[in-house]
Amino acid sequence: MSVPLLKIGVVLSTMAMITNWMSQTLPSLVGLNTTKLSAAQGGYPDRSTGVLPANPEESWQVYSSAQDSEGRCVCTVVAPQQSMCSRDARTKQLRQLLEKVQNMTQSIQVLDQRTQRDLQYVEKMEVQLRGLETKFRQVEENHKQNIAKQYKAIKAKMEELRPLIPVLEEYKADAKLVLQFKEEVQNLTSVLSELQEEMGAYDYEELHNRVSNLEERLRACMQKLACGKLTGISDPITIKTSGSRFGSWMTDPLAPEGDTRVWYMDGYHNNRFVREYKSMHDFMNSDNFTSHRLPHPWSGTGQVVYNGSIYFNKFQSHVIIKFDFRTSSISKSRQLDDAGFNNAYHYAWGGHSDIDLMVDEGGLWAVYATNKNAGNIVISKLNPNTLQIVKSWTTGHPKRSAGESFMICGTLYVTNGYSGGTKVYYAYSTNSSTYEYIDIAFQNKYSHISMLDYNPRDRALYAWNNGHQVLYNVTLFHVIRSEGL
Repeated sequence: MSVPLLKIGVVLSTMAMITNWMSQTLPSLVGLNTTKLSAAQGGYPDRSTGVLPANPEESWQVYSSAQDSEGRCVCTVVAPQQSMCSRDARTKQLRQLLEKVQNMTQSIQVLDQRTQRDLQYVEKMEVQLRGLETKFRQVEENHKQNIAKQYKAIKAKMEELRPLIPVLEEYKADAKLVLQFKEEVQNLTSVLSELQEEMGAYDYEELHNRVSNLEERLRACMQKLACGKLTGISDPITIKTSGSRFGSWMTDPLAPEGDTRVWYMDGYHNNRFVREYKSMHDFMNSDNFTSHRLPHPWSGTGQVVYNGSIYFNKFQSHVIIKFDFRTSSISKSRQLDDAGFNNAYHYAWGGHSDIDLMVDEGGLWAVYATNKNAGNIVISKLNPNTLQIVKSWTTGHPKRSAGESFMICGTLYVTNGYSGGTKVYYAYSTNSSTYEYIDIAFQNKYSHISMLDYNPRDRALYAWNNGHQVLYNVTLFHVIRSEGL
């Protein structure tokens, strides 16, 4: 408030000074210093002071100079007679005086406009300052209430943020992994940059052809990698927990692309119902299945599904049956001559496991024992269509001492037991008709293996472990012989 009021004071003071100058200094400019003021009403000077001309006929004369009610300067001038010479000295002085008066009038008008504008500004500021003063009072009165509201709001926000603390802890735990990824990406970027510099001389078409050629070679290489020597078995992956202590489950290694059906057989004898699940996902997450009734109960857990049919050992016999799921009928059956059955030469865990049918990259196999071979394991390659024996290999390993066995790339791998600590310790190669003792760790997670088979399409071992359906990934050592690679 003080600054705008000071502005008004300065403006009014300036106007008074100008008025004083007009009344006192202006007559001296035209040589009228000897003029006398006339008194009016009681001796008090009138608002206008007259200046009498000495001789009206001589030249221009200033008759009066005064200030009106609105503060404006008013001058009365008496013009000379027409016969007077225009070049008189007083005429020049009066012209100069008129020019000065006009200039001063314009300045006063500008000053008046500025004064009015400043006054409006002051009035506006006054209203704003009063409103601001009122708001300050309100803030001061409501200060405590506002603090309480803000505190409650902050507290509510903290309650909302509290569940994020565990999430942030997880992010913190992953920080090292993120840094590791960052370093790897940086390293990869450097390698790619170097590679780009090295390959800068090649055009795009040539690079594309090289990449396409490399892809073809890699596909050919992967086909050759289908077979190899077993060097490791992963930790078990439990797919499902269901059924009794004994049973078998499998997928078809020759199923067409997109066919991921799972086949499930609970128990090792006196059962003839096979469950079909549409996919591994359905098998893991639901009990929705289709049931197939076999014409005969099976024996043991050595069944296998191969190219749309199930191969199983008929209960209490050495007969092998091929049952076609598409026609729901037996398409072929044949006796496996000299093979022991009905718990004559079972695996160490028992369960009528005399004849074990299995599949690898080479086709269908039967593993069993005979009296002629003194109860030791016999390996026979079977024709999947006729069930005739293509070729047989006799081993020196007792069938009853084997925990379980499976075929990979023409080699039979045998475990040293079925419960507790277990390992793969014996291998017989039908490709070279030789055997060797090996030591490959095998985790028996649920302490009782009653089925163990290899699937060449998945390159995994399917196991039934004490009522749990389990998978194991395998590691194979490959020897590639090709002139093109």
